[in-house]
Parts: sequence; structure tokens; C-alpha cells
Amino acid sequence: MLKYIKHHLDTISGVEIYPIISLLLFFIVFATMLIIVLKMPKKNIEKLSNLPLDNDLKNTHHE
Repeated sequence: MLKYIKHHLDTISGVEIYPIISLLLFFIVFATMLIIVLKMPKKNIEKLSNLPLDNDLKNTHHE
């Protein structure tokens, strides 16, 4: 199966650029998310981290 795929990929001209593009896209998204999280105020992080707990407390009071 792998030989079949590799053979067809070898026949495509310029196919070596696709892994480079996908690595760059992954790195850009990862770095962007890291910057967003690091710049986020601590108050927002605490609020977001307590959301699952707040939701559980609201559900227990309705029963």
C-alpha cells in the first residue's frame, strides 16, 4: 500500500512543497494560539477555567 502511494507521489511534480506548507501552517497556528493565551488577562483565564464547575453547580440546583 505504501509503495503504491509513494510511487504515485513521486510522479507528481512539485509535491515536496506540501509537507513544508503544512508544517508552516501548523507552526503559525500554534504560535498564534500561544501568543493569544500568553497575552490573555489572568481574570479571563480564571473565568474560563471555572466554566465547567459553574455549569455543574447550575445543573445541580435545578434538580
